[in-house]
Amino acid sequence: MAGNRSTADEVADAFVAGGKTVRVTKNVMPELNVLDIEPAREAVRRVFMERIVHAKGIDRAQALFDQVLMPTPAAVLDGASLVAQGTPERQGLGDLLIVDVGGATTDVHSVCAGVPTRSGVIQQGLPEPMAKRTVEGDLGIRHNAATVIDTVGLPEMAARMNLAQDRVEQLLERVQANVEWLPSTAEEAGFDQELAQVAVRLAVSRHAGTIETIYTALGPASVQRGKDLSEITALIGTGGPLVHARDPRAILAAALADGKAPQTLLPRSARLYIDRAYLLYAVGLLATVDKSAALNLALNNLECLDELTHGATTAA
Repeated sequence: MAGNRSTADEVADAFVAGGKTVRVTKNVMPELNVLDIEPAREAVRRVFMERIVHAKGIDRAQALFDQVLMPTPAAVLDGASLVAQGTPERQGLGDLLIVDVGGATTDVHSVCAGVPTRSGVIQQGLPEPMAKRTVEGDLGIRHNAATVIDTVGLPEMAARMNLAQDRVEQLLERVQANVEWLPSTAEEAGFDQELAQVAVRLAVSRHAGTIETIYTALGPASVQRGKDLSEITALIGTGGPLVHARDPRAILAAALADGKAPQTLLPRSARLYIDRAYLLYAVGLLATVDKSAALNLALNNLECLDELTHGATTAA
């Protein structure tokens, strides 16, 4: 229960009377158009730890640890915030976007204010959180490969892969028959590459805000809904389909603005990095103990793909 405090007790009593367990936390909107989501997020985290962790037996494992245990998505989001904002001792990467492509979902994390960057644009709707995560449950490149193809259409996907449509269908059938399948030929690797690029484009487009022109009594006005990602300075990719791709830069670059959808507020110019060692969750965990060490771990291991293309392996 994260609503008006004057009704919290009454609402909680009603749920308890119905046999439900209730947690009361602070109002997520204490003032008009002002969000305070962290108390509610922490309440959800506590429920996760108590219920899900217990059901999976992780609480027994927790006895072996002397420090923090938290859900992986929360750890990644905390790690992203640290990498973006830095510490007093070391500068972070600034506003950033993280794209995690998987077999079942594609997750997107952003750390930026997301306010309008174009003059004269009016923000509509609730303010966006500084650190935001969205999960696209229909954009995995194994369990949901068919959905990814359907979003662009089989003819378009075949053209992108330079393959006949029946060959694309054969490759899709192979994936659907065995979601643990891995490509072994250049053709199969290209199939995975295109699936990942489409998943990245769609997931980031859904995460990003949009801008449109509306007409009022005073004339036309530009209105923004959602988060403006156009000034993002760092774009980080992670997840198996990216880490093991033949061209991870091309996959990540699918998240950048290209003029084809000017109404979607995608990053215009960002340096591209890859979390090849899957360290972002560990960065979030370590940040609860030592922020400086966590930031050093991240920046010393994130690979800059822009410089890799010129033959040099360079850490962030």
